[in-house]
Amino acid sequence: MTTTISVAEAVEQAVSALNFERVKQEYWDQNEFVYLREFLPRTVVEELLVPQAQVVKPELNRNYIPGRKKGGSVSYYTVIEKAPRFLDLYRSPAFMDFLNRLVDTRVKLCPESDPHSCALYYYTEPGDHIGFHYDTSYYKGARYTVLMGLVDRSDHCRLVCELYKGDSTRAPRYLELKTEPGDLVIFNGDKLRHAVTPLAEGEERIVLTMEYVTNPEMGPFKRIYSNLKDAFGYFGLRTVFTGRSKQRIARSS
Repeated sequence: MTTTISVAEAVEQAVSALNFERVKQEYWDQNEFVYLREFLPRTVVEELLVPQAQVVKPELNRNYIPGRKKGGSVSYYTVIEKAPRFLDLYRSPAFMDFLNRLVDTRVKLCPESDPHSCALYYYTEPGDHIGFHYDTSYYKGARYTVLMGLVDRSDHCRLVCELYKGDSTRAPRYLELKTEPGDLVIFNGDKLRHAVTPLAEGEERIVLTMEYVTNPEMGPFKRIYSNLKDAFGYFGLRTVFTGRSKQRIARSS
């Protein structure tokens, strides 16, 4: 079956179809985390979004930090230039309104200079993984992470979430999630400890990551740290620093 609607239209329909009150209660009951299966129809994702992820795949930056992570990433700068359909989701007014209502605050897009704003993660080689971590906000406000499954041909590579970490009133709860095309995960980056288990031989997993903030300002020292983390852990020195320069030039022209 061939889809006849755009990404923007599919997002609007998906938001309208949600049982919002149930989703919101689950999000807050789980300490600002929710998993939505089939948020977007699989046909929309596979026909409109996956091809764009494959187009930019040759440009991914492979990274390896022993004991921490191994995988590939494509930055927001490349998404803007060569995979713009992802922006129809990331910048969707309907989706952002949904997020505002879900998290009970007004969210904003990350600054154009942030390579993580709307990026792609590729697990394509055996052993690709990410160890347990938080999506710590270096901004002067909260940062919310939204993950969407694009490709998941794996029986081993899973998103592992540890709910209620640090909450002495609740027992920890562990979830292992298979992110099929169109599945959505939303969480407060400072509250969910999570990881991705290693990929096995012959498998592949591709995930879209989108970041939203309540305050797009960042202090100079945290900016330096954030830049270095992105350069060495995700996108490479050249992409982070030359890409950011290009974004500044584009905004000023």
